[in-house]
Amino acid sequence: MENTDAAKASEPTPAKGKHSDTKIAVLLRDDLAVWQRLNVTAFLVSGLGSRVPELIGEPYEDADGTAYLPMFRQPVMVFEADKETLTKAHTRAVSRAADLAVFTSDLFATGNDRDNRAAVRAVGRDSLDLVGLAVHGPKNGVDKIVKGARMHR
Repeated sequence: MENTDAAKASEPTPAKGKHSDTKIAVLLRDDLAVWQRLNVTAFLVSGLGSRVPELIGEPYEDADGTAYLPMFRQPVMVFEADKETLTKAHTRAVSRAADLAVFTSDLFATGNDRDNRAAVRAVGRDSLDLVGLAVHGPKNGVDKIVKGARMHR
């Protein structure tokens, strides 16, 4: 049987504080139904891992050797706000060139990725009917982007 401490010591680990200077935040419009909030959150965070692969940790495995997919290395903070605050956050995120994912109300009526992208592409940036966004970046920058929002309850 392999020495557990030796196995842990040989695993690659991120540098101390590697992600302590960054933050992942999801901002949801406060008038969404519960199922919509959950659905939008799941879709939004899926984009961040593809854009910033170092956010994803190593795969998981249980004591029986069953493998599980890797997850984010850092917490995802979920906020809520009214439409105006969400629009301001979007403008701030774009102006800061932050890693950004968006979900618009039009996406609730589509049924596939191609139609989702077409629905977003059909509307100008300032006219998007945003219901959520996910952003990753330096903590202070993300805090400024979601300014005015409150932690999701």
